[in-house]
Amino acid sequence: MAHSGDLASRGIECGDVKLNLEKMMGEKSKAVGALTGGIKMLFKGNKVTHLEGHGKITGPNQVSVLGPNGEVTEVVNTKNIMIATGSEVTPFPGIEVDEETIVSSTGALSLKEVPEKMIVIGAGVIGVELGSVWSRLGTQVTAVEFMGHVGGMGIDMDMSKQFQRIMTKQGLKFKLNTKVTGAKKEGGKITVSVESVKDGKVEDMVADVLLVCVGRRPYTQNLGLEELGIELDNRGRVPVNSRFQSVLPNVYAIGDCIAGPMLAHKAEDEAIISAEGMVGGPVHIDYNCVPSVVYTHPELAWVGKSEEDLKSEGVEYSVGKFPFAANSRAKCNNDTDGLVKILGDKHTDRLLGAHIIGPGAGEMINEAALAMEYGASCEDIARVCHAHPTCSEAFREANLAAWSGKAINNM
Repeated sequence: MAHSGDLASRGIECGDVKLNLEKMMGEKSKAVGALTGGIKMLFKGNKVTHLEGHGKITGPNQVSVLGPNGEVTEVVNTKNIMIATGSEVTPFPGIEVDEETIVSSTGALSLKEVPEKMIVIGAGVIGVELGSVWSRLGTQVTAVEFMGHVGGMGIDMDMSKQFQRIMTKQGLKFKLNTKVTGAKKEGGKITVSVESVKDGKVEDMVADVLLVCVGRRPYTQNLGLEELGIELDNRGRVPVNSRFQSVLPNVYAIGDCIAGPMLAHKAEDEAIISAEGMVGGPVHIDYNCVPSVVYTHPELAWVGKSEEDLKSEGVEYSVGKFPFAANSRAKCNNDTDGLVKILGDKHTDRLLGAHIIGPGAGEMINEAALAMEYGASCEDIARVCHAHPTCSEAFREANLAAWSGKAINNM
């Protein structure tokens, strides 16, 4: 804010503003420590036994804990087993990550200094998030993406274009429809070779840091699954039924190691529901109501169907949009980039999808998820009183536009 002149325009004059990266990283480590420490306290408070090591299923009702050298340190016999091993960074063929100058998302959170130039392989969620962080700290960031859009899978293409425009205005550069063919270290720099998917044009790019963000893969190796007859799918995921049971009814799996988006909140819901199912409770989850968030500034969030989804499904729909440039709270905060876009059923008015770029989009999207879970119409939301001035009024206005064809506070 100080660097952009935003503070000065508001009458707050600052001296020489500097970044102390070491202190910033220290605060990050403290936050991580507090969060992981909180999990340990929850374990203790709920009488959950914590065993450290590599867990391997060694029988239908048995899990062995392996030490650093592969030796069995403990054996646990149990009625049910839940696989919740998550995921790991997907390696890029031919490029070796050293977590210093060629880094994964893990190493990108622990760089010792702000690089002058950074190349990001992948302009999906994680690539854009981390690229935007270092861009705001002063790095010249270029993201190379094989696909023709930013934001990854599931994003509404209209919102992807808006999002790319905002990120570009902030200083990020994108090379879309471009594949990386190799990378090598030369004289303290990294030379990245790229090729256009459309015309085959090749180019060498030079950077101080190369961030590899081509996705994540399920962590399902060496868990003893194959020995028990649990076969993985072609992406290394554990196939499960609607109750999250594998081919062995007492072996369950949830989260990143099964099908679906790799999201922590999706995994948490699956864990709760499958645990309830183990003791006879109902098991239900509507994946259409699981929101996605890109934690940039402004944030990008969505839940439900995109326009592309509805077109492919042959569903007739109405669109309602409301820009944050017309929202009182956003204007007062001088934070007006973005909009709310609502998709409603053309005949029933049921809310089918919500897409938000703007301040607090990750918080606001939960109102849409709640509305969709209860089958609300756009009119239902439009008739709910929203506090003024708040950014969430834009969500109401967009629903009003989808239902009636016109918002109140925008021409």
